[in-house]
Amino acid sequence: MIFYFSGTGNSAWTARQIAGVTGEELCDIGSLIREGSAWEDETETAVFVTPTYAWRIPHLVEDWIRRSSFGKAAAWFVMTCGDSVGSAGRFNRALSDEKGMRYMGTGKLVMPENYTAMFKTPDQEEAKEIIRKAQPAVTAFADLIRRKQAFPEEKAGLYGTLQTKWINPAFYKMFVKDKAFRATDACISCGKCVQGCPLCNIRLEDGKPQWGGNCTHCMACINYCPMDAIEYGMASRKRHHYTCPF
Repeated sequence: MIFYFSGTGNSAWTARQIAGVTGEELCDIGSLIREGSAWEDETETAVFVTPTYAWRIPHLVEDWIRRSSFGKAAAWFVMTCGDSVGSAGRFNRALSDEKGMRYMGTGKLVMPENYTAMFKTPDQEEAKEIIRKAQPAVTAFADLIRRKQAFPEEKAGLYGTLQTKWINPAFYKMFVKDKAFRATDACISCGKCVQGCPLCNIRLEDGKPQWGGNCTHCMACINYCPMDAIEYGMASRKRHHYTCPF
């Protein structure tokens, strides 16, 4: 089984590529989180495909895995990122041990930057080129999973350990907030931001989205808005509202 969480499509694309090679079924973690559901079935293979939030899998995904049960599955983690996953493998191993799963490694897959709140994001042509370059790596990960082999682990080093162990919790505490989100006059009250939020954190009031304070910064609301009507402060106005082009 391939469990994936995706805010703007990078991890969903990656999960589909892996499924095409391995024949494993797909399960959208975001949909289960919205429903308040956990996974309670034993599975021989558990592949977790997630974005990288501050050099670690998203906290809401980690919490969902803790609430779920996978039996004694072999567990692979594939993390899409803009550059680095730090020492995320150490935490993924500990999480696997906690859940009684056999840890099979963490794979880093460099994909287009989608964190519109903080970083420059590519246009669609730039994104397509980055994804084309990522294809051999994701195929290699999928082949290892198909053959039930572990991923080779990268050494994170001191800086990678600092990023994941210390910067990650500080980043969540200081920056992962929704107060800077706003809807412009371009909003057409379509409600796609409400439907796409994995934490059910957005509601429409007088036809405009309002955020409720429980945000994970997945960027689904801002990047999937069909009118580009959602902004994050002033900085996002200068950036492409990114969604995976494939």
